[in-house]
Amino acid sequence: MTALRHIARVALGTALIGAGVSHLTVAREEFRAQVPEFVPLDPDTTVVISGVKEVLLGTLLVFARKRRGLVGWLAALFFVVIFPGNIAQWVHQRDGFGLDTDEKRFVRLFFQPVLVAWALWSTRGGKR
Repeated sequence: MTALRHIARVALGTALIGAGVSHLTVAREEFRAQVPEFVPLDPDTTVVISGVKEVLLGTLLVFARKRRGLVGWLAALFFVVIFPGNIAQWVHQRDGFGLDTDEKRFVRLFFQPVLVAWALWSTRGGKR
């Protein structure tokens, strides 16, 4: 794995760990704004579950030596699965994380594919 991929993988993992911890602590209310109505769980429960998953995925991205490619695919899948939350925040005009206009919420939608690509690219090369 190239040094740049290594740095990108560790940076993404660290960001996921930080986001996951904030799901569980200081930003729970902000994250509730992203939970779509169709999710059958209580919004707070959804935020806690997604936070735990983010911490786990981030930890795996940073520390997993084997199966990095699989971890990258799992992280990419996670980003795809949570994308409806970003759409819901835009459609329902919910403020959160400084996204206080329709334009800001809309522009944010284009960052999710970047995260998917980042997860896949930074873990390419698999087991090393």
